[in-house]
Amino acid sequence: MALMRRALALLAGGVSVLAYAPFELFPLAFVAIGGLFWLLDRGASDLAGGASSLRRAREGFGLGFLWGLGAMLAGVSWLYVALHRFGGMSMPLAALAVLLFCGGMALYAGLAGALFAALRRGRPMADACLFAGVWLLTEWLRGWLFTGFPWLISGYSQAPQSPLAGFAPLVGVYGIGGLLALVAALTVTAVQRRSWRLAGMVVAILALGGLLRLVSWTEPRGEPIRVALLQTNIEQRLKWRPELLQRWLDVNLSMLRAHPAQLIVLPETTIPLLVDHLPAGYLDEVRRIAVGQGGDVILGTFTRDEAGRIYNAAISLGVSPGAHYAKHHLVPFGEYSPPLFQWFYELVSIPMADQTRGPARQAPMALAGQRIAVNICYEDVFGEELIRALPEATLMLNISNLAWYGDSLAQPQHLQIARLRALEAGRPMLRSTNTGMTALIMPDGVVDAVLPAFETGALHVEVHGYEGMTPYALWGNWPAVLCAALSLLWGWLRRT
Repeated sequence: MALMRRALALLAGGVSVLAYAPFELFPLAFVAIGGLFWLLDRGASDLAGGASSLRRAREGFGLGFLWGLGAMLAGVSWLYVALHRFGGMSMPLAALAVLLFCGGMALYAGLAGALFAALRRGRPMADACLFAGVWLLTEWLRGWLFTGFPWLISGYSQAPQSPLAGFAPLVGVYGIGGLLALVAALTVTAVQRRSWRLAGMVVAILALGGLLRLVSWTEPRGEPIRVALLQTNIEQRLKWRPELLQRWLDVNLSMLRAHPAQLIVLPETTIPLLVDHLPAGYLDEVRRIAVGQGGDVILGTFTRDEAGRIYNAAISLGVSPGAHYAKHHLVPFGEYSPPLFQWFYELVSIPMADQTRGPARQAPMALAGQRIAVNICYEDVFGEELIRALPEATLMLNISNLAWYGDSLAQPQHLQIARLRALEAGRPMLRSTNTGMTALIMPDGVVDAVLPAFETGALHVEVHGYEGMTPYALWGNWPAVLCAALSLLWGWLRRT
């Protein structure tokens, strides 16, 4: 029986990935997380009586860990592509590295299982709240501890059309994850006990989320601006070859000339070298094109300060005063080496891997009559960091290069993450990417327009800036985390 439960936990975790993009079968998240709740509840029941809290916690940890391992192995397999195909790591080492990483991330689900199994009291409503609380807290820890890895946080699976998406402007993605766990646990318990009261609570939560989708927390400001989001589609294995550099620089110029707009955006590292190593007059030509079209250009490059520190950056050129943004939340092992891990770079080949983080708070770029909060690639998985630019920012812009991950789940998953950021902030999210997915996302989390992946092209859109503050933009994650902590404390105090 115990072996069967473990196999089911691993399977349920793997199935949960189908709730995320590109599949977007969001009800499966309720099934997968409800399955974990059921397994934990059954395991704790079987150990009731003489079993110690430690033994129950150990059993719960194993089930939670296997669930998390299944989810991670199925959902972030694209890490193998980056390490092996583009990073040059040998196949066995890349597979081992991904397995170890996924195992490390699964520890958080294991912790959720251990806490629930140890504190469970056999009372339906209390246990459902306890499960939701430990689920939210451990997901939040995964998104924060050791710089965080909040990819595949369960709340991302509930982008529109899920009714739970209505809660995003209030409690953010972690709060949605907690509500998802609560609804899943209540549903399982309602079926087991044939409780119409618990079923009614499930319906009420989902209905409230649906009604909240009708609320407009922010409002458009001024006239719309014309934007061209460029997708250069340069293959990763070719992007850094010195003999091809001039070709990529010419691609940038030709696309700028072909797609005039008030704001033209080129993706992350569209200039794959330090900006002060560019051919003489190159930036002057970019500025000349932008001014000739009466607009501004934002492009991704690398900059260096007087002390020689290198930044993954976005710069603007055109009719407005020039602006600069330096990436703050860097990717460990990809953009910098954590302490004691310098040996990792002897196994892989990653260009520009010794970067410095930019300031935590940077002013939005004042361009085309808007105030644009720029974030670069991986940064948009950290919602509480993006809201630092509010209420000043009227638009959000992400520039990315996901060519590192090939044709994998990474691109649609990243687009889905951006949809939750737009919902949380009540702002449009513009995305300009190298290979996909270049898109415009509206403040309600709906993708208004998107380019096909792995095609060279430009997405021309008109977009309003937005003003106002959502509750999440005001308070961040703390209300949701506090509620979860209180539910855990309640379970601890009444554990006997």
